[in-house]
Amino acid sequence: MSPRDSSGVIGFFNERFGLEERALTAALDTTLARQVDYADLFFEHTSEDAVVLEEGIVKSGDRHIEQGMGVRAVARERQGYAHSDEITVESLQGAAQTARAISQESGGVRALSATSGGSPDRDLYPVDQPPTEASVERKVTLLGEIDSYARSLDSRVAQVMASCVTQYRQVMMVGSDGTLASDVRPLVRLNLQVIAEKPDGSRREVGSQGMGGRYDFDTLSQPEGWKKLVGEAVRIATLNLEAQPCPAGSMSVILGPGWPGILLHEAIGHGLEGDFNRKQTSAFSGRMGERVASEGVTVVDDGTLPARRGSINVDDEGTPSQRTVLIEDGILCGYLQDRLNADLMGMPRTGNGRRESYAHLPMPRMTNTFMLAGQEAPEDVLRSVDRGIYAVSFGGGQVDITSGKFVFSANEAYRIENGRLGAPLVGATLIGNGPDVLTRVSRIGSDLKLDPGVGTCGKDGQSVPVGVGLPTLRLDDLTVGGTQG
Repeated sequence: MSPRDSSGVIGFFNERFGLEERALTAALDTTLARQVDYADLFFEHTSEDAVVLEEGIVKSGDRHIEQGMGVRAVARERQGYAHSDEITVESLQGAAQTARAISQESGGVRALSATSGGSPDRDLYPVDQPPTEASVERKVTLLGEIDSYARSLDSRVAQVMASCVTQYRQVMMVGSDGTLASDVRPLVRLNLQVIAEKPDGSRREVGSQGMGGRYDFDTLSQPEGWKKLVGEAVRIATLNLEAQPCPAGSMSVILGPGWPGILLHEAIGHGLEGDFNRKQTSAFSGRMGERVASEGVTVVDDGTLPARRGSINVDDEGTPSQRTVLIEDGILCGYLQDRLNADLMGMPRTGNGRRESYAHLPMPRMTNTFMLAGQEAPEDVLRSVDRGIYAVSFGGGQVDITSGKFVFSANEAYRIENGRLGAPLVGATLIGNGPDVLTRVSRIGSDLKLDPGVGTCGKDGQSVPVGVGLPTLRLDDLTVGGTQG
């Protein structure tokens, strides 16, 4: 039996916790006893370990198992939710009784069917072995090799900090509409931070990189992957030792491909989630069918990309993930939906109902969000700018969902002079408004690239893994904050 077989996961919860179909149906009956619209059950069993290496020494190691279940009762816009870290028939009944307290409308339990939620034949991230089963010794060895390799690349490398996190998550969703779905989600991530220092000790700079996805540890530990990662971190750290202060003002900005898509995710993506639009708190509310971006701008959210960090076979309500076009050729044409908001808005569910764990309610969340490629060669996009900034990678940022205003800091950026890259810059920040920034797109490169698999999205206190992507992009008249006027 495949470790990703839906029936295998259902069998796992049945055998380990005694969750036979009659116990699941009884819990739903209890939740619906006071006539709610809909009820569902969510079960989770997750194993995870993490190893951190600093200065060639293992600073910390952690291995834990998280398991639990949650019961939800939905009555129109109201949701009652109860959860427990004990997965027993008794705790399930207790949570069902608590969750049903908000019920007001009519409902009923349909016969459970393993085919009513998701596609059991789809396997976006098959693994031969759960990544958590790789030994701690192998992970420590990998981090030690990374440390040694980073120091061998440049004598100015003063510190190396590396970590490896592996996760194996099994989930099962049961709904009063007959949904019976499950998923097994492997996840790995490698993080690296390199600090370079000038020989005289006058300046220190940081280079950070990461990689990961829904695959096994053997794939993560391949030298051709992590050596490229280390080389990039060292390059950025040493490059920034000679970086100049960033100029400030309104100017053209070119975003590099890949990770700069985090700006798209934060400044635009959240505003396209169904809950914000149903509540009329998004800058995109009520604008369906309107032009919200320049011609040529097409933005999609795709949870079906194989092995990607943000991908899911089914969401945390049992709805199959899909490719959703949000903006097509500049026209707003879709929102990201979970079950609750889609039903209340009379729109299709898009498979974006996600939750951090069994202790949280699902809500509309992004998976892998990116802008499609254009027709122009990246070098032509660069040559089109006489004076501006080229931002290759971003660090932190802040976004106001209601207004769309954002501030992002670039951790690798360059001056553009007469269509050519100039000196590297430090202190560059991009300041703008999410809905407005899409109207400032004037050129789109042909080089769409997805991030290396490190994205984590926060919303209402919940974090979930996501992916982002972007082709080379020119934005006109964007405000750049820097240290030079």
